[in-house]
Amino acid sequence: MRAPAVDAARALVAELFPDAVQAWLAGSTTTGRATKTSDLDITVLLEHGEVRRESLEYDGWPVELFVHTEASVAHFVAQDLARRRPTMARLVAEGVPLLDPTAGEALRSQCQEVLDRGPGPVPDAELELLRYLLTDLLDDLAGAGHDEEATAVAVAVWQQTAELALAAAETWSGTGKWLVRELAALDAARRTHLTAALDLALHRALAGERASLTAVADDVLADVGGRRWVGFRSLADLPATP
Repeated sequence: MRAPAVDAARALVAELFPDAVQAWLAGSTTTGRATKTSDLDITVLLEHGEVRRESLEYDGWPVELFVHTEASVAHFVAQDLARRRPTMARLVAEGVPLLDPTAGEALRSQCQEVLDRGPGPVPDAELELLRYLLTDLLDDLAGAGHDEEATAVAVAVWQQTAELALAAAETWSGTGKWLVRELAALDAARRTHLTAALDLALHRALAGERASLTAVADDVLADVGGRRWVGFRSLADLPATP
């Protein structure tokens, strides 16, 4: 039997990081979404030391360790903001404090402010590129056969449609399950059903019926000006020559 998640996380931090300023346990074990394969996502805050990510096993739990200083947290929060995926901020802001609850509170508040503020609007050129990429994928979907390539294109259309919807709404994005969760959060805020519609349309496309997926993608494209292909132009961002 494994120890409860919070107890195991606290014991790990006490044993491996006795000088930690703070540590937070985040992820599915703290949100009620834990499964048999869930791990402990533990972010450890040090005054100074080696910044790293490390996977290990402790007390029967698979553990993902994220070891940071205040400076490294700020660095990765800024990096995540640029890619519109708030991994670092979420680990700190939404994690359960494992040490003195007041320790690291200023950093936690800063991360929460980033989450609440959101990534802001997507630059026009980036939004145009997202429209173009989805348009191109829809052309590929229309012309695909019934083989492995068609499967890959359908999945890509699903993903690109979700990413475009989130970008147009100026909200956070993600990968894998977090892309679905961010889309579901957008649905909850807007009282829409895009997550379910995309899921159903993808299943239909994988079974050979592609009209549903195309229709959902076109609905999302319509909100940002429709398909974009003829006339699209993007300048290469090359380094300056000496």
